[in-house]
Amino acid sequence: MVYAAFLTMTASQNELLRATSRSFYLTLRVLPAAIRPQIGLAYLLARTADTIADTEIVPLNQRLEALQKFRECIVDKNSRPVNFSDLAGQQGAPEEKLLLEKVGDSLQSLQKFSEADQKIIRNVLATITSGQEMDLKRFARPESTMVDQLMPEPTQAIALETARELDDYTYRVAGCVGEFWSKLCRAHLFPTVRLDESQFMTDAVRFGKGLQLINILRDIPADLKKGRCYLPTEKLEHAKLSPQTMLSPINEKNFLPLYHEYLDKAEEHLRAGWDYTNTLPFSQFRLRLACAWPILIGMKTIEKLRRANTIDLKQSIRISRSEVRSIIVRSLLACPVRLLWLNLLPQKQLR
Repeated sequence: MVYAAFLTMTASQNELLRATSRSFYLTLRVLPAAIRPQIGLAYLLARTADTIADTEIVPLNQRLEALQKFRECIVDKNSRPVNFSDLAGQQGAPEEKLLLEKVGDSLQSLQKFSEADQKIIRNVLATITSGQEMDLKRFARPESTMVDQLMPEPTQAIALETARELDDYTYRVAGCVGEFWSKLCRAHLFPTVRLDESQFMTDAVRFGKGLQLINILRDIPADLKKGRCYLPTEKLEHAKLSPQTMLSPINEKNFLPLYHEYLDKAEEHLRAGWDYTNTLPFSQFRLRLACAWPILIGMKTIEKLRRANTIDLKQSIRISRSEVRSIIVRSLLACPVRLLWLNLLPQKQLR
């Protein structure tokens, strides 16, 4: 059934995976065949929802309506088909245009899977889209007039209120993916292996949250330009900062301790993800690699962010392709040898 579903994914869907998943495409390629098509399709559908939410040229109420219709189609397979051709016409990137044009094909492909797999996929997408919808409403602004467009004022960023809100957001858009991933793995790869299920799922959620928190910390300047601040007001005020002032060099002594506090949190989440990875049966080498790569890339990103000052952070800080290749090669060599594998992630340094 799974193999047949994989074959029914169209050539355009496979190309879309390559075009839209960027570094995640490496993970998709190394995944065991038994779960690759489900995760690949779930990724395409999640990216479709992202594209709907991020089409800023379209008024907010239209994006919310489109996102709600999309979620209805995911949750209820008997709902009416959707047509996002109008939204597709607003896309600058060809792969995002194609995502919206081919949404019907993607939703049809979902129905090729077993009822159990469909339920797992539909649940995670419902959670992700709820987070995207919440985000759109949280950062909503009055629609701009022609005068606003001709004479724009500096964007005043809206911040989350509490640390609880940030934790909830990282769960909805990423932590829930850890649960989704784990349920598929348990069902298809090692259903009878005895595990501490509660700890396994807790670490899976933290794994996803850690990856999302790194994205947030890396993208602070870009988000501020869009009027968004994911660092909560309660934390900023305690550090005598605001979204408008936190990246000013004169406030560096106040900002960097707070920033490093969140880097510490992201690292702790990724270390929970490493515990999760090493809970997997050692024979599942493909799955271990698929988990290890984003963790090791994330740790390298944290390392670079720790060395940055507020001026550096205004630039795009990413690890290079050569560094990614080095991580992949080292992990491939270490994968068969338990001691080498466990030493891929350095021990936490006391600071």
